[in-house]
Amino acid sequence: MGYKVFVDGQEGTTGLKIFDYISKIPELDILTIESDKRKEPAARSRLLNEADIVFLCLPDAAAKESVELVTNTKTKIINTSSVFRTDPSWVFGLPELKNQRDAIRTATRLSVPGCHATGFILSVRPLVDAGVLPSDYPVSCYSVTGYSGGGRSKIRVYEDAEAVAAGKLDVPRHYALQQNHKHLPEMKMYAGLAYEPIFTPIIANYAQGQAMSIPLTSRYLHKNVTAQHVHELLSAYYDSEPFVRVMPYNSEVFLDDGYFPITACNNTNKLEIFVFGREDRFQIVSRYDNLGKGASGAAIQNLNLMLGFDERNCLE
Repeated sequence: MGYKVFVDGQEGTTGLKIFDYISKIPELDILTIESDKRKEPAARSRLLNEADIVFLCLPDAAAKESVELVTNTKTKIINTSSVFRTDPSWVFGLPELKNQRDAIRTATRLSVPGCHATGFILSVRPLVDAGVLPSDYPVSCYSVTGYSGGGRSKIRVYEDAEAVAAGKLDVPRHYALQQNHKHLPEMKMYAGLAYEPIFTPIIANYAQGQAMSIPLTSRYLHKNVTAQHVHELLSAYYDSEPFVRVMPYNSEVFLDDGYFPITACNNTNKLEIFVFGREDRFQIVSRYDNLGKGASGAAIQNLNLMLGFDERNCLE
């Protein structure tokens, strides 16, 4: 008899992708709910408490409600919303952080990182840990992402025939300009920073794929490091990781006629880190699928660890 798994919010973008993944894992028995009952607390409560593992693919308020509906001590929860990510009683599901896998393996309450936060933390935390990037460095960053990261509502907007015909969505659009993006608290906490970064997210008219860029100036870093030193440090930190790869230093080979191909990691759980620029002024760029390592793929990676499977199971 396999592990019973329930996806609460299985009809959303992240939920559908998770459902597709778990359908390919023979050790799992998938519990489902009828569409007309998915908002009924009693029906959801029965499945939430019957399951060994629950994925919450819901808005923040609904995710809180689902957690309250779990009344037993056996059900493990993997939450994909932002609501519990900085809660100390929940494990942050980013296995590539040092010593985090042990916490994930024994977790009963786990939060999957936000898509923007994933690339940011994986780029910054090793530098803070090494004493290269001061924790009070005034970090700024920007992230370009496909519209699927906004869920079904954004997908409807960007795939609406009238909006497309009007040309309103042809250009990239900056948002959260008041520095109120919901990923900022986890970006600060798990990158080891004293202050939240200045963050500019940008949504563009393509479905999926993401690039997080972080510019740095070497004269404000500790230990007199150069861009190449930073590259070597990141390479050593992720040397044995199955999904995170630091690409060769400052290489034009990975550009397309000088342009950065954002979508090269689509439909995978890979995250690739690049260091581009001059010795004194450079930027770290991470590339990944906002629906893969930025959401559903990361959720499955954590599931594998929590159930004692190979963490690459179903992801390669």
